Amino acid sequence: MLLKNKKYIKFTNQKLIPFIIKCIEQNMIKFKSIFIILVIIPLIVSSITYSQDPLIPFRTGKAPVIDGRLDDMVWKRAPSVTGFKTWTPDYGIDMAEKTIVYLAYDSENMYFAFRCFDSHPDKIKTSITSRDNIRADDWVCINLDSFYDQQSLYAFYINPLGIQADSRYTGGHEDQSIDFVWYSKGRIDSKGYTIEIKIPFKSIRFANKNPVKMGVIFERRISRRSEQGTYPPLSPEQADAWLVQTKPMIFYNVKQYKLFELLPAFTTSEKSTQNLGKLISEGRKRDISLTTKYGITSDLTLDATYNPDFSQVEADAGQVDVNLRYDLFFPEKRPFFLEGRENFKIAGISMGDPIQSIVHTRMIVNPLLGIKLSGKIGNKNTVASINAVDELYNNKNEKYAYFSIFRFKRALTKDSYIGGIYTGRDLKNSYNRVAGIDGRLRINKSSIFRYHSIVSLNKENENAPKAGGHALSLKYVYNTRRFFINLGIIDISSKFHTESGYITRTGISRATASFSPKFYPESKVIKRVTPSIFIAQTKDKLSNLYEYFNTLLLRLTIIRSSDITLSYSHSSEIFLSKKFNTSGLRISGNSQFTKKIFFKISFRNGKSIRYSTNPYQGRGNSAFAALIYQPSDKLNANVSFTYSDFYRESDSKKIYDYKIIRQKFT
Repeated sequence: MLLKNKKYIKFTNQKLIPFIIKCIEQNMIKFKSIFIILVIIPLIVSSITYSQDPLIPFRTGKAPVIDGRLDDMVWKRAPSVTGFKTWTPDYGIDMAEKTIVYLAYDSENMYFAFRCFDSHPDKIKTSITSRDNIRADDWVCINLDSFYDQQSLYAFYINPLGIQADSRYTGGHEDQSIDFVWYSKGRIDSKGYTIEIKIPFKSIRFANKNPVKMGVIFERRISRRSEQGTYPPLSPEQADAWLVQTKPMIFYNVKQYKLFELLPAFTTSEKSTQNLGKLISEGRKRDISLTTKYGITSDLTLDATYNPDFSQVEADAGQVDVNLRYDLFFPEKRPFFLEGRENFKIAGISMGDPIQSIVHTRMIVNPLLGIKLSGKIGNKNTVASINAVDELYNNKNEKYAYFSIFRFKRALTKDSYIGGIYTGRDLKNSYNRVAGIDGRLRINKSSIFRYHSIVSLNKENENAPKAGGHALSLKYVYNTRRFFINLGIIDISSKFHTESGYITRTGISRATASFSPKFYPESKVIKRVTPSIFIAQTKDKLSNLYEYFNTLLLRLTIIRSSDITLSYSHSSEIFLSKKFNTSGLRISGNSQFTKKIFFKISFRNGKSIRYSTNPYQGRGNSAFAALIYQPSDKLNANVSFTYSDFYRESDSKKIYDYKIIRQKFT
């Protein structure tokens, strides 16, 4: 209820969300006031911190041989931890198989050893595969908060044969694109499997002090049981709030590195064109490139590159690129831009939001020169910056674009922070500049508040007027073992624009709400049942029309690392000031059906839009299927199929169908 003119106005569900949006539009919630509040509130909020007894690894004078055998003397003297409890599919249950972790170090490296018992070693799921391709296997993981500031984690995954995967986790996002230098080896035996790991201190960033305090969560996955567990156990009240649940770990007299790397590269290319059936050479082109890395301290790194060679970077995966409202998103894979990339992510962004990234370095297409600074200054301040000169293609008037990106984050209590960001892309007669604040505020064990408030200023050419815009996001998340609740408000003006980020839509106000209870049946097959309801209502500012997206979803988590999801969406979408029906049914699933066979499928049938200058209503299907066959640990066959079609609704005429088939053998 709302008190207005001494009368109570009662709101129904249908009226509440449009009312919230209207409040924003009519400045009942002032944008500048919100900006000030979002700065002040985090600075005055405090919370109680709880001390834990730290882990103190054994300092060894003789490094263990990383061969997967736990026969080195160091493991007989090293302290160990055990008592892993599950966090998926349920919390707080003793894992079906025992796990012991041993901890040691010297001045240059951390050492860990895992003894993973398994009553059925012949059923252990593992493979000899490429890096970062082990998530379907059994594995162990070291989640490491190297600064013990509850802001980010390194994650080091290892399968039973020692194959690696690694990532960086911050703000609810896990970035699996980055690779670190570390060493591992695993062996399967009659009791289960053993793993040894060596992580050089110089491969990570940590506090420039003595002693060095870090946080750690050890993790294990048993694929066939759909079971993952941790030490220390995760709290059911805090659910997936990993950053605030690490166990402290202390190292003494660690060598502080001033890292220096110099990587020159020479490339030669030759281009030929066909003329009257003959290939005519246009000559050879020779290029030199240089990349360098300098560790100012153990927690602050400077990178520089000239004419970088990215020819070795993996090609982008195929995507359906027809009938799109916005450009496809391609992830960053170029090494220079990967380290420290997590620092440029801002809070208040969820999957499906119009703004996916304020900094998307793929917008720097052909860098001639780049300088990057990333790391920490003091205990609480994180800084990151990129300055780059980008060579322009097909631009007769200008040769270069100049990118300037700066990020600052100030850690508060628990995993809370307040941050600021600036991006700029400047040419001779035009520019785009974006600046704002963001933050994450831990309210209690189960609740967190995320936000961003961003403004942009754009000038397209020397004769064009300046255009300003804003983007505001407020998100509240409550997550426990029993319930998940997510509430959000987004407001993006029609003239908000960024040339350094990735955004799919402007000129909208949106309110969202989702609710997901979680049930844990006493069943040997079904481990968790999660029904969900998601409601979103969006105001298209240009047309002054509303669109909606209401979804009912049911997800079953079952044995053999399997999930089945069924959903129906009653939805509409505004495009070029016209309202279209986009309702549809979707089903998806995946399963490690046997030790050798994994499959994944998804299918959608429903209404859709023909995105063109003269749009019209249609319907269509989209499907994806993937099959992985692994006849042995050393052989892996992967086949995937992507399909999309579209029929005009007025006469059922097929407008297109599109297929992508990919095969990979390793």
